[in-house]
Amino acid sequence: MTSSESNMLTKSHDKLDELIKLKDQQLAGGGSDRVRSQHAKGKLTARERIELLLEPGTFEELDAFVLHNCTHFKMSEQRYLGDAVITGYGMVNGRQTFVFAQDFTVFGGSLSVASAEKICKLMDLAAKVGAPVIGLLDSGGARIQEGVDSLAGCGEVFSRNTLYSGVIPQISVIMGPCAGAAVYSPALTDFIFMVKGIGQMYITGPNVIKSVTGEEVTFEELGAAEIHAAKSGNCHFVAEDERECLKKVRRLLSYLPQNNREKPASIDRDGMEEPDEEMLDIVPADPNKPYDMRQVIHRITDEGDFMEVHADFGKSMITGFARLGGMSVGIVAQQPAYFAGAINVDSADKGARFVRFCDCFNIPLVTLVDVPGYMPSVEQEYQGIIRHGAKLLFAYSEATVPKISLILRKAYGGAYVAMGSKSLRGDINYAWPNAEIAVMGPLGAINILYRSAVEKSDDPAGTRRRLVEEYTEEFANPYIAASSGHLDDVIDPRLTRSRLIKALKLLENKADTVPYKKHGNIPL
Repeated sequence: MTSSESNMLTKSHDKLDELIKLKDQQLAGGGSDRVRSQHAKGKLTARERIELLLEPGTFEELDAFVLHNCTHFKMSEQRYLGDAVITGYGMVNGRQTFVFAQDFTVFGGSLSVASAEKICKLMDLAAKVGAPVIGLLDSGGARIQEGVDSLAGCGEVFSRNTLYSGVIPQISVIMGPCAGAAVYSPALTDFIFMVKGIGQMYITGPNVIKSVTGEEVTFEELGAAEIHAAKSGNCHFVAEDERECLKKVRRLLSYLPQNNREKPASIDRDGMEEPDEEMLDIVPADPNKPYDMRQVIHRITDEGDFMEVHADFGKSMITGFARLGGMSVGIVAQQPAYFAGAINVDSADKGARFVRFCDCFNIPLVTLVDVPGYMPSVEQEYQGIIRHGAKLLFAYSEATVPKISLILRKAYGGAYVAMGSKSLRGDINYAWPNAEIAVMGPLGAINILYRSAVEKSDDPAGTRRRLVEEYTEEFANPYIAASSGHLDDVIDPRLTRSRLIKALKLLENKADTVPYKKHGNIPL
C-alpha cells in the first residue's frame, strides 16, 4: 500500500469515526441527566416510545442532523442534533407508518422552527407515500425563545393536519404536556390517545387561568386524560400506561386502510354462520326497559372483538371498529342503558365525527338503532341540539361508503331519520319483528291524538292502553315501513350476524357520488 493510499484510508476511517460520534450524540438526546429525569417522572424517552410502537428493527430516522438557528437568549450555545423532535418511518402490523416523537429532554420538547419543518417534511412525505402519521407528543408548546417564528411553525403543522385530513390517517398520542398553540395540532387529527397520569392538554395553564379569572385548578383537573375523555370530548382513547397506549394505537391501525385510496384490509374467514339463539334474550320487548347494546355488538362481531371509540363521551351513542366476516366496519349504535339512547348534543357530535371518518377512509358503516328521539330538555335546546343534531344528518347524508342500518326495537321521530335511514341514502335497512317506527312513541301519540277521548272515558287508563295497542299495530310496527320500501326486510334476530355479513358482501364494490362542490358546509 502506498503512502497516498494509506492517507486516504486513514481519512476514510476518520470520517467514519466522526459519523459514529455524531450518531452517539444524536442518540443521547438532551443528555443522561435529562433522560434520568424523564424516567423519574415515570415517562419513557422519545426513542423508547418509537421502539415500542414500531416493529423491532424497522425504524428509519430522517433529519437526524437538523439544528435550530436561534441566536437569542444564548440559544446558539445550546444546540442538539435533531433538535427537539425525532422523525422517521417504520412498520406497524407489517405496513409502512410514519412517526414523529417530541423529545422532552431537549428544550422540553418545545416546537422550534426546525422541529416544525421536520414534522411538516415528514407529513408531506407520508401523504406522497400514502401512509398514516402518528405523533407522540410531549412538549411545553411553542419555543418562547423563537417568538413569532415558532408560532408560524405551529401554523405550518396545522396546515398539513388540515390538508391531509381525509387523505391519510392522523393519530396523536399525548404522553406528557401538550399546551398552548401546539395543542391545536392533535385537535385537528383523527384520533387522540392519552396516558393517565402523564398526558395533559390545555390552552392555558392553571397560573394563567387564576390570574385572569381567579379560578384555582390543578393541571390534572384542567387537562388530564379522564377530563378530556369524559367532559370535553377531546380524547378518544385513554390508557393506563405508555405501553398499553401504544398497543392500542397498533390495534386501531389494524382496522384502517393506509390512505383514502385504499379499502381496509379484510381477513379471510371460512364456515357458515349459525343462528344465534341467545340474541333473542338480550333486547327486552318492553321499549322502556334498558339494556346494554354492547351485548348485541359483541354477538354480531367476529370473536366478539370491538374497539370502542370515545367510550366515556356522549354515552348514549356507541361508536367503534370491529370486523364482520373478516371485513373491517365502523359501528354506530344507541346505548339504551344511558339516557334510554336519546341523542343529545355530545352524542350527535360523536356520531357525526365517527361517520365522517369512516366515510373518508372507505370503512363501511353498520348502524344499530334503538332510539326514542333527540333529548328533550331546555338545556339541550339552549346548547344547540338543533345544530348538533343536524351534524349527524349531514354526516350520514353525504357518506358514500356502504351503509347498513338495523332497527332493533324503536326508532322515533327525527332520530329515526338521522340513524342511517333510507331517506339519508341508506343502502340496506333492516328491522327486527318487534321494532316500532313512528313519528313518536305510541303513548305520546295517543296523548296528543286522543287526549280528549281518554279524559272523557269511563276508564281512562284502559282506554289509553287499548288505543296504544291499536296505534302500535296500525302505525308503529315494522311491516308498515317495509310496505312503503323504507325497510328492505324484517329479519329474524337470530340471523342478524349472517344477514349483516351478506349485506356487506353485496355492497363491497358499491360506487356512489355526491354533486360536484368544493366542500359542504356542515353545521359546526
